[in-house]
Amino acid sequence: MTTTTVPGVRLTVVVGEDDRWHHKPLFAEIVHRAHRAGLAGASVFRGVEGFGATSLIHTSRLLSLSEDLPVAVVIVDTEERVRAFLPQLDELVGEGLVTIDHCEILCRNGIEDKESP
Repeated sequence: MTTTTVPGVRLTVVVGEDDRWHHKPLFAEIVHRAHRAGLAGASVFRGVEGFGATSLIHTSRLLSLSEDLPVAVVIVDTEERVRAFLPQLDELVGEGLVTIDHCEILCRNGIEDKESP
């Protein structure tokens, strides 16, 4: 099995679990728009504890009644395709955090497609 690498970027969007877009979870809207935009993939990760701009700690610990846990949507694709998606995030994300990190995408079995990792 051979493995090659291609350059890419990881887009991470951190929002609150209770954030909404037209009565549905914001994280779900981000994933659906990424899918419609033809991005390579998106995953949602639910945090167990965190805080943001408000400095209010949200936690899932049993004795805490806090809700609105942090949720991270992670998308990996080429830089060009991810940057083309950013205007949609501008429309959706008000108080969330958006980061872009350069990364290497591992392509196994010698498959190398620089347009869509």
